Amino acid sequence: MSDARLSNQPVSEVERLAQAAREALTDSMVERLAVTGANALQLADRLNDERTSEAVHVMIDRLTELHKVGALDTLFDTVMLLHAARNASTDNIVERLFTFVEQMITTVGNEAMGTLADNTRQALEEAAEETARITPKGGIFATLSLLARPEAQQTLTFLLRFGEKLQRRTIGR
Repeated sequence: MSDARLSNQPVSEVERLAQAAREALTDSMVERLAVTGANALQLADRLNDERTSEAVHVMIDRLTELHKVGALDTLFDTVMLLHAARNASTDNIVERLFTFVEQMITTVGNEAMGTLADNTRQALEEAAEETARITPKGGIFATLSLLARPEAQQTLTFLLRFGEKLQRRTIGR
């Protein structure tokens, strides 16, 4: 074969390949390629913006950190959990949840509960202050002397009865 024929052969194959590609492309394919190219150039232009570029770099750095410490899996598991919860949230469940919250606010938010909480807080504070001022004597006789006092016996009786009542209500006996 002559050199002229060898050098013409690859050019003609490239020409034929280009011709085949040109013939195979439909107008819609050319349009999609043009739109894709325009979008790629638009994205590249936005990445040239200093603030956008900096934000992308920070995001990539943080993503790398999350991957290094193993938190990336946790992040995606959390997203999947939230997504599943959102998908599971039917109107009925949301309505029942709001009803429950409303009942809790009604129960805890009434005046009697507020008074009980305030009285309990004040009693705890006063008892803590008084106990802090007393120097314990120590020993078994001091404890027996303390137990011999009517107030101590009355308090222990109250605590035992309270415990019994609470247990009955909790267990349902």
